[in-house]
Amino acid sequence: MPRVSRMIVQNQTAVYHVMSRTALDGFPLEAFEKDFLLELIKRMAGLFFTEVYGFALMGNHFHLLVKMIPDDRFSDEEVKVRLVNFYGEKKAPVNDGQLPFMRQKLASLSEFMREIKVNFTRFYNKRHGRRGYFWGDRFKSVIVEEGETLINCLAYIDLNPVRAGIVERPEDYRWNSLGYHIQTNNKENFLITDFGLKQFSVNGEKERVRLYRQYVYETGAIPQTDKPYTKMIPEKIVTEERERNFEIGRKERFLYRTRYFTDSGIIGSREFVSDTYQQFKHLFQSKHEKKPKSVKGLDGVFSLKRLSENI
Repeated sequence: MPRVSRMIVQNQTAVYHVMSRTALDGFPLEAFEKDFLLELIKRMAGLFFTEVYGFALMGNHFHLLVKMIPDDRFSDEEVKVRLVNFYGEKKAPVNDGQLPFMRQKLASLSEFMREIKVNFTRFYNKRHGRRGYFWGDRFKSVIVEEGETLINCLAYIDLNPVRAGIVERPEDYRWNSLGYHIQTNNKENFLITDFGLKQFSVNGEKERVRLYRQYVYETGAIPQTDKPYTKMIPEKIVTEERERNFEIGRKERFLYRTRYFTDSGIIGSREFVSDTYQQFKHLFQSKHEKKPKSVKGLDGVFSLKRLSENI
């Protein structure tokens, strides 16, 4: 049976809810795989003409809510910068003969997803000593109208780990967009918060995220009558959040960052991490000097990733 043509909006900005599921049994996407997949998505988002609203990386599938931007919005110099940043100055395809092809590629949702899925499959197969497919059928995509529909779709994505019974609070989950906002303070400004609603048109990302978090909690507390066994955010937790106006306090921000105490290879002051790294740098596979990264929310505390995260 021939494939149905994918609905792609041509020559104008469009938002897509994208989903892809693994072909393997069980839940092969464990913590390390999810970390790698998230970093891969971030790298590809920096290359392609796209902006990411949100994501949820689950044990056997993932969701993305992305905006694809036409290539005519970018000058040749802006395209070259993206290519050089991604490929390096010597390997970047930036001559006049290559630019038209690269422009077309970087504006393509299909190419964006292909790069993510192909590169992840190579990583997974190498890590697990296997060959063959990792992902199932081609990815699914839905064109999403900006505004009320977009915010509902984003809330649906962020509530995935709640519905699955993994967490009661969506931001407790490390691999969704609300967790990324709260746990990393939207590190490197990876996610955009231009939600397209009047009530979110406020100055400051912190306030926009607070309003969005409130929206997710109120949505996540509504029972799904057609799916009575689906988990939702407990009313007790929603009530607690209402009472503090959905603000994240210093205590909560600290607790969300305690994962660094178990996930890091080295943690401490900048000097301690740097000095200790020098003792063990020969064990790291990275060709580049690794630098301590500050743990946001913990003043003066820095960390360095584990050796296994350099594979």
